[in-house]
Formats: sequence, C-alpha cells, structure tokens
Amino acid sequence: MRFSLGQTVITPGAQRALEAAGQTPLEFLTRHSAGDWGEVSREDAAENELSVGKGFRILSAYTLKNADRIWVITEADRSSTCILLPEEY
Repeated sequence: MRFSLGQTVITPGAQRALEAAGQTPLEFLTRHSAGDWGEVSREDAAENELSVGKGFRILSAYTLKNADRIWVITEADRSSTCILLPEEY
C-alpha cells in the first residue's frame, strides 16, 4: 500500500456495476493503493505518481469484466476514497 485510502465508500451505481460483473471493490482498492492506476493516460499516471508524494488527489480508472468502467478517487488529504462510475462524478 503506497498511501492511505482513508474511509472507503462506493456509489450505488458502482456497486451495481461491480455486482453485475461479479467483481468486488477490494480488487480495485488493492490495485489503486498499490499504484496500479489502470487505464489512465501517461500524463495522468505521472500526475498520480507526483500526487502520491505531494499529497494531491489520486484517480484510477478501470474496466470491469462486463465492460462497465469505474473510477477510484482518493482525496488529497487521504481522508476518503470513493469508487464511482465516471458519469457519477
């Protein structure tokens, strides 16, 4: 774990998408906190690396087995991490 996730929350839409794909939030929280940013641009990945050290917001993007997409966002103060659908942002 490269940084603290704080309190973890999930939106109802993301919960439904994960259930439909047969996947769990833990799978993506683990990847996110380990520095596997998923499917972000090289620029966004570099920004995440900077953010880990400087205490800025961190965003990862993943595609589920059923092709739905989720985002995982950790707040700059590391107080919370939210799993959500991009359209819920």
